[in-house]
Amino acid sequence: MIGRIRGILIEKAPGHVLVECSGPGYEIDIPYTTFFHLPEIGEEVVLHTHFAVREDAQSLYGFASRLDRDLFRLLIKVNGVGPKLAVGILSGLDAHQFIRCVEARDANALVKLPGVGKKTAERLLIEMADRIGQLEGQFVPASPESAGSAAALSAVPVRSPDAREEAEEALIALGYKPQEAARAINKIAEEGMSSQTLIRLALRNMIPA
Repeated sequence: MIGRIRGILIEKAPGHVLVECSGPGYEIDIPYTTFFHLPEIGEEVVLHTHFAVREDAQSLYGFASRLDRDLFRLLIKVNGVGPKLAVGILSGLDAHQFIRCVEARDANALVKLPGVGKKTAERLLIEMADRIGQLEGQFVPASPESAGSAAALSAVPVRSPDAREEAEEALIALGYKPQEAARAINKIAEEGMSSQTLIRLALRNMIPA
């Protein structure tokens, strides 16, 4: 199993990256929470990975932290949760936020995620409550300092004139309806925001922290 990839970031887009490792390039699916942590194109990147093999496909999933990767592995063991839905969950909530939802039995936050209905949310709360103990030692509550750093990161200036369109397309790819995506972006969009910032703030408003 491929558990870790270290190489040069060749391409990046919301949902996937291409990483070159001593010649071969690996196409890797990622959640949006990992996309926000990627370096610039041409720089070295390290991703914790999960290699999934099915009869009709082989997929490599990458995560910025080992905690996110290990939570992904627990999520796909839940009845009715496949890799695609698990990536969607970790696109809307990082591992720390998801664990806090489980601990607080917050089904309302989970049903706001694309593809997660009431029954799935309840199943996640029940089954994951018994499993998150396997992540003991990796989960560290967010500090005020880290929250401040996240807020500062959201002020990164825009480079692309199509940032709003890219952000809407990313939300639609995540499973939100076009009207929901447009409404969420219009609500928080300001001059100079990058697509990464727009996606981050839109998801934050759509899904309670």
